[in-house]
Amino acid sequence: MKPLADHRRRPELLHPLNSGCGSHAAAGNGRLTAVGNWLRDHAGTLRLLQWLVVLVYAALLLIPAWLPLPGDSARIVNNLTIFAQFVFWGIWWPFVLLSMVLFGRLWCGVLCPEGALSEWAAKKGLGRPIPRWMRWDGWPFVAFALTTLYGQLVSVYQYPKAALLVLGGSTVAAIAIGLVYTRGKRAWCRHLCPVNGVFALLSKLAPMHYKVDEQRWQESARQSGVIRIQAVDCAPLQPLRHMQGGSGCHMCGRCSGHRDAISLSLRSPAEEVVKVAAKEATVWQTLLIVYGLLGIAMGGFHWTASPWFVELKQTAAEWLVDHDIMWPLDTDAPWWLLTHYPDHNDVFSWLDGMSIIAYMLGTALVIGSGLLLALAVAVRLAGPWRKQRLHHLAQSLIPLAGIGVFLGLSALTVTLLKAEGIATGWANDLRLGLLLLANIWSLWLAAGIVRQWRAGWRSVPALASLLAGMALVDAAWGFMFWWW
Repeated sequence: MKPLADHRRRPELLHPLNSGCGSHAAAGNGRLTAVGNWLRDHAGTLRLLQWLVVLVYAALLLIPAWLPLPGDSARIVNNLTIFAQFVFWGIWWPFVLLSMVLFGRLWCGVLCPEGALSEWAAKKGLGRPIPRWMRWDGWPFVAFALTTLYGQLVSVYQYPKAALLVLGGSTVAAIAIGLVYTRGKRAWCRHLCPVNGVFALLSKLAPMHYKVDEQRWQESARQSGVIRIQAVDCAPLQPLRHMQGGSGCHMCGRCSGHRDAISLSLRSPAEEVVKVAAKEATVWQTLLIVYGLLGIAMGGFHWTASPWFVELKQTAAEWLVDHDIMWPLDTDAPWWLLTHYPDHNDVFSWLDGMSIIAYMLGTALVIGSGLLLALAVAVRLAGPWRKQRLHHLAQSLIPLAGIGVFLGLSALTVTLLKAEGIATGWANDLRLGLLLLANIWSLWLAAGIVRQWRAGWRSVPALASLLAGMALVDAAWGFMFWWW
C-alpha cells in the first residue's frame, strides 16, 4: 500500500472533501462509490432540490387547511384537499418508510423539508451548544408515542387542519431548534424528530451504507501534519471515524471519499442488525420496536375497525350514565384537541378521546409485553441470561415492525383508491405476501443473532419462542384485514 504522502495521493487530500474514492471500493462497489461522490460534488443541486420539496410540502400543507372541507363527490383528481391527503398519507409516508429499507436515510439527507429548514435555520441562529436534556436517549420513543397518540385524537389522516397542526407544528419546532442550537447542524433531526428513531431502525436493513475504512483513516491521520484535511460538514453530527452502521447517517454524500476512507458500499441487509447491533442496541430501541411500532402504532391502525373498541366505549358510556357522570359525553372540545367537525358529522366526545388512548395503550401493553416475554424466554432458552442479548434479539423484529407500519399507512392508500373506483381486490393478497416476507426476514435475522451466541440445538426452542411472539403480531393484522 502506497503512503498517502505520495504525489499521486496529494491532489485528493487537497480537495475540500477528500475526493479520492480509494482502492478499497472494489468493482462491485464502484458504481455506488461514484454515486456517493456525485452526491458530494453536486451539493448545490441537492440544495435546490430540497427547497423545491419545501415549496411543494408547504403548498400541500397550507392551502388545503384554508379550503372548505371536500364533499362526498370530491375525488383525488378534482379536489386539492383529497389530493394532498393522498400524497401525504397514501404515497409520501408509506414510501418514505420503504425508502429507508432500500436506500437508508437518503430521504433525510437529500429530500426532507424539515431537515433542510432546520439546517438552514442553524446557519442563521444563535449557535448554542446542544443541552443535556436534548441528548436524552428516550426522545425517539417518547416523541413517536406522543405524536402517534395525538394524531389519532385530531384525525390527522383525515383533515387538513389536523395535518397542518401535527406536521406543521413539527416543522416549526425543527426551525426553532435550529435557530437556537448548533451552527449549521441538524440537532432536531439527531435528537427530537418524532420519526428519527423509526428511520434509524429501518435504515439498519438497507443493503448500502457509507463504509469507513479505519486503517486508511489512520494512515491519513499520520499525514495531517503535512497536509491539512478539511473536516466534513456532517449535518447529523455523526462520529465518522468510528461509524459502523447507517442508522444515524443521512446518506447525503458529504463525507464520500473523506481521507480516502469513506465510500458508499454494498452490504448484507443483515449486517447491521446481526453484527453492529450486538453492542449498540439499547433499551429505548427495544421499547420503540415492541411498544411503539408494534404496539401504539398498531392500536392507532386498529381502533377504527375494531368491534372491541366499540364495545369498550359502549360499556364505559353505560357506566357513566348509570352513575350520572355526563361530562365525558360532551362534544365541546376544540378541533385542535379532539376531532370536531360537526358539519361532517364527525365529532369526538371526551369519552371518545379517552377510549382511543385507552385502546392504543392497551394494545401496546398486550402486544409489547407479549413480545418482551417471548424475547426473554428465547434468550434464556438459548443460554445464560444477558440483558444485552434481549435488546439485540429485539432488533430482529425490525422487518415485522416496519412492514406493519407500511401496511397500516397503505390501508388509507387502498381506501382512497377504492373511492376513485379503482379495483383493490389485490390488496389483501399483497398484504399477506408482505406479512409473510416480514416474518421470514425477522426469523432469518433472529437465527443469525442466536448463531453468534453458539447456542447449538438450543437455538431451535429459542426461535420457536420468538415465533410465538411474532404470531401475536400476525394475529392483530389478521383481525384488521381478514377476520373482522
